[in-house]
Amino acid sequence: MPPASLDRLVTYDDFREAARQRLTPEAYDYYVSGALTEWTLRENDRAFQRWRFHKRVLVDVSTIDTSTTILGSVVPFPVLVAPTAFHRLADPDGELATARAARDAGVVMVASTLATTSLEDIAATGVDRWFQLYMQKDRGLTRELVARAVAAGYTAIVLTVDTPFIGIRYTELRNRFQLPDGLQLANFGEGLAAGGSGAGRDSASGLRAFSEQFDQTLDWRELEWLCGECATAGLPVVAKGIVTDIDARRAVDAGVAAVVVSNHGGRQLDGDPATLDALPEVVGEVGDDVEVLLDGGVRTGPDVIKAVALGARAVLIGRPVLWGLAAGGQAGVERVLALLRDEVADTLRQVGVPRLADVGPGLVRPAAGSPPPVAS
Repeated sequence: MPPASLDRLVTYDDFREAARQRLTPEAYDYYVSGALTEWTLRENDRAFQRWRFHKRVLVDVSTIDTSTTILGSVVPFPVLVAPTAFHRLADPDGELATARAARDAGVVMVASTLATTSLEDIAATGVDRWFQLYMQKDRGLTRELVARAVAAGYTAIVLTVDTPFIGIRYTELRNRFQLPDGLQLANFGEGLAAGGSGAGRDSASGLRAFSEQFDQTLDWRELEWLCGECATAGLPVVAKGIVTDIDARRAVDAGVAAVVVSNHGGRQLDGDPATLDALPEVVGEVGDDVEVLLDGGVRTGPDVIKAVALGARAVLIGRPVLWGLAAGGQAGVERVLALLRDEVADTLRQVGVPRLADVGPGLVRPAAGSPPPVAS
């Protein structure tokens, strides 16, 4: 699709359809799919429909301030690029295109362990960056990844805590998903090409085979260990994959600087709560102690503001970025981020709250018949 056509793409569905037309069926299915029946995937979207704005009128909204701080850094609006794998399935420049777009928008990019571009090459774009980590059975390899992130100027380590093993996704089984020839897990060297794991092409899913390397014995002691390792380098640790108050408190006790309320985009446990539904419980438990972020189902500016109203410092977006990347490379991601920032500003204007910092729980109410979740 030529860049000029991007002007006609304005909604999440516009970008997803444009991406579908450009991606291989296997790549599209990989990005779009969720675990098993995809109930949780759909719930992430539906949860935002269960809240309504309680707007104010006759407010001076001639000046709008969408900025906030995340782990002490000022950002222009409360959105980060979520860690997602295999960007070169969507565009030849892959993560480099995403990073350049995020850099130009002033947005933090959380680079994935499972990137098809090395963490050093992503860093060379100059994007503000965090590094997402899967804890490996090989602690030496885990230490090496953290050390490389420190050396490359990453400013936080984001440990994914809800993925002891890649969840079952029917589309991946049906397609026998593998990375195409020529693509590899760039953070792990030449030995992990094509199938992504060294597993043969007859494997049901190369990604699931690779997750044999994940440490399935991971427990709270390991999170404490990682926080200690990173503290030596002056890096905060963020725990991604928290959906309960109990786990949020244990993560804070282990030493994290922030938690991400996340169900892995509905790709791990089918039956997980929608992240927006889980957010108030987590915020109620640890929101006074650490920053709480959210991902899952965020599609529009109003979605962003609803999450902030319920206590999120910011949100992370994954699939919207991938659809923009597939639709138009760097320019596609730039447009997705620009549209979202405009929608955030417009939402603040329409609800009568000109400063993001003034958004609070009084701005939203549960829709009729949709009582909010109650903290346990």
